[in-house]
Amino acid sequence: MAKQTQYNDIHIDHNIAIPMRDGIILRADVYRPKGEGRWPVILMRFVGDPADETHHELGAYFSRRGYVFVYNNMRGAYQSEGAFLPLINDAWGEQQDGYDSVEWAARQPWSDGKVGLFGTSVDAFAQYTTAPTRPPSLKACMPFFGSNIHETVFPNGLYRLEEHRAWAIWMALNCLESEVAPAEREAVRARLLAARADPASWVWQLPVTDTPALAGVAPWHFEHLRHQTDLAWWAQTDARTKLAEIDVPILHVGGWYDLYTNGTLEHYTGLVNQGRSARCRATQRLVIGPWQHGHCNAPTIPPPLDFGDAARLDFKALALRWFDHWLKGIDNGLAADPPVRVFLMGENRWLDLKQWPPANLTYTPFYLRHGTGQNAASLNNGHLTLEAPSTAEQPDRYTYDPADPIIGHERSSLTPQPDQREREGRLLTYTSEPLREPVVVVGPVKAVLYAASSAPDTDWLVRLCDVWPDGRSVSICDGVVRARFRNSLEKEDLLEPGKVYCYTIEMAATAQTFLPGHRIRIHVTSSDFPRYDRNLNTGGPFGVETAGQVAHNSIFHDPERPSHVVLPVMREDVILC
Repeated sequence: MAKQTQYNDIHIDHNIAIPMRDGIILRADVYRPKGEGRWPVILMRFVGDPADETHHELGAYFSRRGYVFVYNNMRGAYQSEGAFLPLINDAWGEQQDGYDSVEWAARQPWSDGKVGLFGTSVDAFAQYTTAPTRPPSLKACMPFFGSNIHETVFPNGLYRLEEHRAWAIWMALNCLESEVAPAEREAVRARLLAARADPASWVWQLPVTDTPALAGVAPWHFEHLRHQTDLAWWAQTDARTKLAEIDVPILHVGGWYDLYTNGTLEHYTGLVNQGRSARCRATQRLVIGPWQHGHCNAPTIPPPLDFGDAARLDFKALALRWFDHWLKGIDNGLAADPPVRVFLMGENRWLDLKQWPPANLTYTPFYLRHGTGQNAASLNNGHLTLEAPSTAEQPDRYTYDPADPIIGHERSSLTPQPDQREREGRLLTYTSEPLREPVVVVGPVKAVLYAASSAPDTDWLVRLCDVWPDGRSVSICDGVVRARFRNSLEKEDLLEPGKVYCYTIEMAATAQTFLPGHRIRIHVTSSDFPRYDRNLNTGGPFGVETAGQVAHNSIFHDPERPSHVVLPVMREDVILC
């Protein structure tokens, strides 16, 4: 039942019906300036509680500045009808729902016909999904911390266990009214709340696809798990396959510690190169800060990281400036801004760039070299040098037991742990000498690893760290690959035990200055649990096994097999803020 709330300066209509083309009714709260008039519309299509204080703050902020703010729950969420089926090809109807919601907003008596899309995470996904349909009234988008690609669930073939399942539990709580009969809701709610409060009850569950807490709810969660290697299935809701159909200015916002950094960058660079029109290609903008998922106005990375006040971004003010330009036609200097603005960690300041990645980079190999042997702080205490190996060096060996994985999750929205010292005694580490000059790394990082395993399948994870003079080892970025998917995500290719293979591992991009006195460190390991599911090392099919086996893994660094990491080192002639 729709209702109204009145304030001195704004008017709120709650639970407004928005009809979709197939007869489904979505629901929305509409915030608008008091009095008669027509205003541009900022539309946020999300899945959270409309009564949440954050959503009320957004609605009040924009409506008090001359906009109508529409908070529209997606299909199947809260009071909206239909089934919530995120990322499931066109069964969700999200492309049509996005188009219909934009055009509904443009037709209302309080609308001037111009609509902008805005929002974070799954709402960013919805924007990327809607944009290729080109609603005539859509004039600008601002997705932040978003992606809509296969890496959301299965990056490089691994299952993003903790994030995906925790989100499924949260979404199941949000969708009880559409998925669960009234008589069963309280029992299901109690079961889901218990699982949410105790992740240990499900992260260790084997087989990994067995999730008792989600039995009877969140069918999309299990549908995702059935399509690990079906890239064509995921491509149906992947904007990267439809870049040439997108023709709208987009401000892409992400974080260096967000789990979807790659997705944000791929959408930006893809549209700069492939957008439908010259105007679209020229009006893409990118902002990346030192943030984790969903946070940019108040950095939430725990100690030892402190990026200072410069890292605090008022995202509402950023959005207001963006939409003032594109929806109101205000000449506020936006058109003259550099297209790329990224935060340079280490120096804690912003860089204004003409393109991403920057043009003035030297892609520099840093080689993994032999070390002084195992100690309490490292399995091998290896060296990292600019000199490639010229003589024979023994490989570094370690054991990976899926029953005893490395625990940690650096690029998760849950509990990032940037200081790595407590776990490095279980990792291979390769560390440079203390730097005499700053090394500025801005762009995509890549590892080339020569490795062998005793198992038919295992995982390889490579991490870049900044080692401070006081010994703290701060995670910067990393990359991972499941060995069976080293050649293709669609065709599995198991290992010949003991054979050396070359792996190219794309690590997340970054912007980091390694300061004088600091050292650069590389980790190599085979697990990062529960961020990713454990590779059971058996070569068996995903999600059905209940036991694994130990893998004896080796990393090679000799003249014929020079394992290394490639860092994009910025030259000094870059234009800085």
